[in-house]
Amino acid sequence: MVWLVGAIVLLWLARGPVVLLVAALALCVPRVRWWVQDRVHVSRRAAAWSAGLTAAVCGLVLLVPDGWLPVPPAPGALAGPAYVGRPASAHPVPTEAPQNPHRVAGTASARPGPLGLQPEVDTSWFGLQRCGRLEVASSGLVVASCTARGGPALRLVDPTDLRPVATRELPSDDTCAGDAFYLDDRDRAVVATADREVVALRTSTDGEADLADDTRWDLKPYVPFRDCLVDLAPDWSGRIWWVSAHGLVGTVDPSTGAVGVHDLGEPVRHGLAVDPDGGVYVATDEAVHRLSAGPDGTPAVGWTTPTDHASGSAPVLLDGGTLAVTDEVDDRLQVVVLQRGSGEQVCRQPVFGEGDGATSSPLAPLGTSVVVTNNHGYSSPRSALLGFTTSPGIARVDVVDGACRERWSSDQVSPASGAVASWPNGLLYAWTKRPSLTGVSAWYLTALDASTGRSMWSVRTGTGVLAGSDGSEVTVGTDGTVWVGTLSGLVRVRDRE
Repeated sequence: MVWLVGAIVLLWLARGPVVLLVAALALCVPRVRWWVQDRVHVSRRAAAWSAGLTAAVCGLVLLVPDGWLPVPPAPGALAGPAYVGRPASAHPVPTEAPQNPHRVAGTASARPGPLGLQPEVDTSWFGLQRCGRLEVASSGLVVASCTARGGPALRLVDPTDLRPVATRELPSDDTCAGDAFYLDDRDRAVVATADREVVALRTSTDGEADLADDTRWDLKPYVPFRDCLVDLAPDWSGRIWWVSAHGLVGTVDPSTGAVGVHDLGEPVRHGLAVDPDGGVYVATDEAVHRLSAGPDGTPAVGWTTPTDHASGSAPVLLDGGTLAVTDEVDDRLQVVVLQRGSGEQVCRQPVFGEGDGATSSPLAPLGTSVVVTNNHGYSSPRSALLGFTTSPGIARVDVVDGACRERWSSDQVSPASGAVASWPNGLLYAWTKRPSLTGVSAWYLTALDASTGRSMWSVRTGTGVLAGSDGSEVTVGTDGTVWVGTLSGLVRVRDRE
C-alpha cells in the first residue's frame, strides 16, 4: 500500500490537483474501495514517525532566514511547458523620454532586459510577504517594498544571491497599501509611511548596505487622520510632490521643509506623473488635473479634464507633449490621450470587448504609443486559483496624425501585474498565466514584440498561489534581468551566461 500512496503523491506533484480528483473518483467504485480498505494497515508507530518528520521539516523551514530558500513549487511541475518560443533580437524603440535628474539614473523602461537565451529563473522565499514595488539602486541592490501580516517593510536585497541584507520595518495601517516610494539621485529610498510622514532612508553607509534615516518630513499637520499618502515623486527642481487618497496634493521643499497643499476634493487611487516643464498630473475618480508649484511651493491647478469613470492607471507621459490615461465609456475600456499643455483631448481608442475590459496596472509608454493590459475579472488571488484565469488581452494604441488607433492586440492573460517596456530591446515583459483543465496555476514571464505584439517567448516562473503577483509591478534591472515580487518573495529572470 505504501507504494500506491507514494505513486499518487508523485503523480500529484507532477500533474497537479487533477490526480487527487481521479483518485477520489476511483474510490467511488466499490471494488476499488474494498481493495484499498483491505490493504490499509498503517501502524501507530509509522503514523507517529510521519507526523514527527512533517513537524521537523516545518520547524526547520520556519527557522531558516528569509531569502535562503526558493519559493516552494505547487503540484503540477510537469503539467505545462517550462519554456516556449525562441530568443528575440533587440529592436530599440525610439523615444524622447528624459531622465529626471532627481531620481536614480536609468528608469526600468530605459534598461535592456533578457532576450530569452535559455533564461534562468531564480526565486527567493520571504514567507507570506507580497513585495509590490521594486526599484534598483545604482549599486545594483534591489529595494523592495514588502507587506506581510506584521505590516509593511522595506528590504535591501543582494542581486547575486537574492537574500535580504537589510530590512526596515515601517509603520502599519490598513488604509493604504504602503508601496509609495522612489529612489532619488543619491540612492536614498524616499518613502511615504502609513503615519503620514515622508522619510529619506540611505541605502548604504560607508559602503555597507543599510536603511538608516537621513531626513524626515512630518505631514500629519497637513494630512488628516484616516487619510494616507498614495504616491510621491520629485519634480525637475528637486521638490517632492505627494498625493493622498482623499485628494490632497502637496509639495515638500527638501532644503527648508516647507510644505504647500491644495485640496482637489476628489478620491485618488493611483500615482503621479511629472514632466520637465514643471507639470504634475493626477488622475482622480472624476478628472485628470495638471498642477504646478507657485512661488511659495503651493500647488495650483492649471487645467482639469473630466472623465466618465475613474482611471484604472496613473497618467503616463508620451512623446510629443501628450499623456495617456484610461477611461470607461458605454461599458468599454478606452485609452484617452490628452495634451499636456492644455488638457485638450487628442483622441481616444476603445480596447478589448464590451463589458470585458478593465485595468488596474500601470500603462507602458512606447514613444507616442501606449500599451494597456486587461485585468478584467481579477479581484484577489482567489481569482486565479487552480487553473482559472481572468479575461485575456494586452493592446497597443498609437497616436498618428492626431488620431488614436489600435495597432495590435494579444490574447495573453496577465491577471494583475501589467507589462513593462524595455526600450533598448523593443520588448514588453508581462506576468502571465495559462488556463489549465488540470487545475494547475502556472505563471510565466512572457516577452512580446513591442512592434507587432507577437509573443516571442515565455518561461515558467512558478506554480500555485504563492507564485502569483497580486498586482506587483514588473521591473527591469540594471544587468539584463527582470524582477517581480510575488505573494511569497521575489523572482528574477535573466539570460544564461
